Amino acid sequence: MNHFATQSVPDVTREQLQEQEARNLRLEVERLRAALAASRGTTCDPSAERTGPDPERTHPFAHCRTLVFLKSIVTRPNIDIGAYTYYSDEDEPEAFERRNVLFQTDDPHDKLTIGRFCSVAAGTKFFMNGSNHPTAGSTFPFWMFGNGWHERGEPRFKGPITIGSDVWLGLESCVLPGVTIGDGAIIGARAVVTGDVPPYAVMVGNPARIARLRYDDATISKLLAIRWWDWPVERITRNLPEIVRGQWDRLT
Repeated sequence: MNHFATQSVPDVTREQLQEQEARNLRLEVERLRAALAASRGTTCDPSAERTGPDPERTHPFAHCRTLVFLKSIVTRPNIDIGAYTYYSDEDEPEAFERRNVLFQTDDPHDKLTIGRFCSVAAGTKFFMNGSNHPTAGSTFPFWMFGNGWHERGEPRFKGPITIGSDVWLGLESCVLPGVTIGDGAIIGARAVVTGDVPPYAVMVGNPARIARLRYDDATISKLLAIRWWDWPVERITRNLPEIVRGQWDRLT
């Protein structure tokens, strides 16, 4: 059975925002506890071997089941997710394909691509092309009910969803069919992305709009040329202090 996505979400009340903030804090506390548990007995010696987490492991934190590396769990041939991109949800994050990638058809062009080192927050939804419906006449799916009703209008195909690397998708954000989100972008909580997003843009609202750019044009061009997320993990590890602080002129 096919269902159809809408273009809007309900207004957010003060109580909903407080509940959302409490949920975020619970998830963050659990992640911190898991990281501390994993680090017990380890050394902070800078000369110690630093390899980072295993990108093929489903749960990078042994004591935390709410965070998964998505590359290790996707099974659909038209979903492609890069290394280290994770999804965090306190309710069965392994069900990402079923719960978060919605209305995807068997058409190989109806593809979801997410790059490397992306952060996908709980409740993020990707509406694929099965969510589109005809608009020339009635939008009711008569054909779906059969019994002599076979007439069917052709829905519009808006294209794949393509998301770059180092993108942060906020809590319960929505991405609609045909959208491309550039590298380094930030999508705010509950934003509804209906059109393409430039690299390193911060998007908020419904429909999502650019609140600001994270860097000036020259820095963005430099980062898109460097593409640190494609480096070997050894080089990324060596440059982590500079990457996490945004000290791009000090990369080696």
